[in-house]
Amino acid sequence: MSAHDPLVAVVTPVYNCEKYFSDCIESVLAQTYDNWEYTIVNNCSTDKTLEIAERYSKMDRRVRVRSYHEFVGLYENHNRALRIISPDSKYCKVVAADDWIHSDCLTQMVRVAEAHPTVAIVGSYQQYGDKVIGEGLPPNLECFSGRAAIRLSLLSLGQPHTLDAFGVPTSSLYRSEVVRNNDPFFPHSAPYADTTLCYKYLHDYDFGFVHRVLSTMRAHDEQTTSKVNLKYGMSFIGSMDHISTYGPVYLDKVELETTEAGFFRKYYKCLGARLLQLHYDKEYWAYQASKMKEFGYPFLFSKVIRGAVEEIAEELQDPGIAFHKFFAVLQRKFCK
Repeated sequence: MSAHDPLVAVVTPVYNCEKYFSDCIESVLAQTYDNWEYTIVNNCSTDKTLEIAERYSKMDRRVRVRSYHEFVGLYENHNRALRIISPDSKYCKVVAADDWIHSDCLTQMVRVAEAHPTVAIVGSYQQYGDKVIGEGLPPNLECFSGRAAIRLSLLSLGQPHTLDAFGVPTSSLYRSEVVRNNDPFFPHSAPYADTTLCYKYLHDYDFGFVHRVLSTMRAHDEQTTSKVNLKYGMSFIGSMDHISTYGPVYLDKVELETTEAGFFRKYYKCLGARLLQLHYDKEYWAYQASKMKEFGYPFLFSKVIRGAVEEIAEELQDPGIAFHKFFAVLQRKFCK
């Protein structure tokens, strides 16, 4: 990279993350790429988050802090951060406050974006515990037709293993022009908005990808998106939304019907497993039924029962594991 490299606007929208925040900031400061600015957007934090941010802003003039007094949701704070990126920036990068990026992250992502001017979003692998997220695209290619990438993603929703190449904001780089031309950039407030924006904007642009681990997602109990996903099964809800909204746009009739059939078999099997946990969460089931209705699908309890039967049949193939799982359920139910 040279002194004439394009400006990258890095943003971290943050709320109460003092425990992990320094690691995030340090990872931005440690980049081998030099031409960046860093804006920390504080969303009414009540811990030492703002104090940490201001300390770093005094150490490095490229770090600035914007603190708001009106609390907003997760992705509205992301949008708030993206609205104030420099008009001189060519690219922008979100780094979650509890995650960190590797030292060559900006270098590698800008390299791909600069090599392919039609690319609006650049993805990469991300480390999460002992897993690497984002694998599945042909490793010999770093630029894909946006429409082709969306088709691969949609078709995988009906398969046993889904393609997660679009990743999350921390594993992505966005072309600033696309961000500025689409406000709000994150199109809704649901936990899967980061995937929805890929489906939305890649209709007219290409998708770049760096086949390297360039960031790490920290696994911890305070993760907001993990809590919501665990409570409501938002990964399934997001997939259902994307099939309903974008399936008719990118898939032909047969492909769409096949994808829907495969997806709902997985979904109802998951609901069946939930039923077998011996507790009835009225709010959870009402939410599932309301979302299916919203996206134009009927909620069929008979398929929930069928999913439970499939789950039992699969578990009985290994009676030892089935017994231990059943015993664990009984412990949670009766030994609180």
